[in-house]
Amino acid sequence: MSEPTITATTLRTALTLLAFTVIFTGVMAWTFSSTKPAIDAAAQGEKMNLVNAVLPLTAYDNALLDDFVEIGPTPQLGVDDAGRIYRARKGGEPAGLVLEAVAHDGYSGDIALLVAVRADGAVSGVRVTRHRETPGLGDYIDIRKDKHKDAPWITQFNALGLQQVTEAKWRLRKDGGRFDFMTGATISARAVTNAVARALAFADANRERLYTAASGSKL
Repeated sequence: MSEPTITATTLRTALTLLAFTVIFTGVMAWTFSSTKPAIDAAAQGEKMNLVNAVLPLTAYDNALLDDFVEIGPTPQLGVDDAGRIYRARKGGEPAGLVLEAVAHDGYSGDIALLVAVRADGAVSGVRVTRHRETPGLGDYIDIRKDKHKDAPWITQFNALGLQQVTEAKWRLRKDGGRFDFMTGATISARAVTNAVARALAFADANRERLYTAASGSKL
């Protein structure tokens, strides 16, 4: 039996498919390389918007997103894998820490937070960055969903630290602590309040090495 031969049509088809593959790959690579700077800039801008929501621009003068330490799994912050802590400085002196934290005990799952702690140990601001709490009930922990625009629930932590409110009192009034909550949605508020307390305690216990570690290093 004779060996099958490659016909001119088959060869042309194969070469055409190869050419399309090469061209498509080139177009995709060019698209990625040309749009990546814009995507990266948008991501950086979104991060800065979040940071500015918890720490005023007037509080620091360094390139905050470039001044950070990496952390591995950190139970006190609820970080299971890895995260970053950003350092704010003004005139070269410590001005604040911006910590990523997670409360694993929300009513509907994890609640991701951004907590800014001033150099004096008090909270500068807190924002919920991700959650699945019940719409219209527990989602008031998110300042964007809170109907009380004049005094959002999450702003009650501002300017308070462990010196102003002892760790034992850093809990909901219902639990014998300092902070308010909305009836019918205790679990969400409790999870956030406790997570902020843990973040404050972590920042306080690790203040020196958080500020002095080399930028980009792992804590």
